[in-house]
Amino acid sequence: MSQQILIIGLGQFGMTLARTLAEKGVEVLAVDRRRNLVEEAASFVAEAVAIDATDEAELARLEPRRRDAAICAIGEDSKEASIMCTALLRQMGTPLVVARANDKMHQRILQLVGAHQVINPEQEFGRRFANRLLYRDVVVDTSLGEDLLLTEIRILPDMVGKTLIDLALPKKFGIMVVGIRRGTPPKIVKPFPAEALQADDNLIIVSNEAAISKLTKRA
Repeated sequence: MSQQILIIGLGQFGMTLARTLAEKGVEVLAVDRRRNLVEEAASFVAEAVAIDATDEAELARLEPRRRDAAICAIGEDSKEASIMCTALLRQMGTPLVVARANDKMHQRILQLVGAHQVINPEQEFGRRFANRLLYRDVVVDTSLGEDLLLTEIRILPDMVGKTLIDLALPKKFGIMVVGIRRGTPPKIVKPFPAEALQADDNLIIVSNEAAISKLTKRA
């Protein structure tokens, strides 16, 4: 059975999230008080409804506790509504409540009312874009929390032909290689410490951001 995710707020972030999840096979219930946005989302999600998510009775009818997760993606035009919606979702027993924050104060309040996870899409995009500019060999990175990143990085020229034992990345940089993307079509394979790296390999690593900087800027 596919995951069932409730998305509340169909601004640019919420709409993009709903579309992407739907394309990946998730059963999305999209919610917004603006009927035109609900009608747009209805063309690609499992269900779309126009309600006020701060109305406890209307929100309860969506049975958020039966969903795998609920994302409160209400934009910065209504911080009060996002806080109220987040609190109601927790009160109704939603297994995982993810809330969108617009600033640090908003984030703290969302955490206080019970959000399991708080995200700031603009801040996250800015950080990722900055990393793309600074570290040209980074393909993609994902935050694991507490300054820990899961990063895919193109192999550096002086790594070709060397083994992970030779490179000693954990000891020198605090970097753990958890996978290698290799081949055509590319697939992720288990890293073997004594196996020589190939020119077209991408390393999938877990580290903090400082370690990536040291690795890519080393002499």
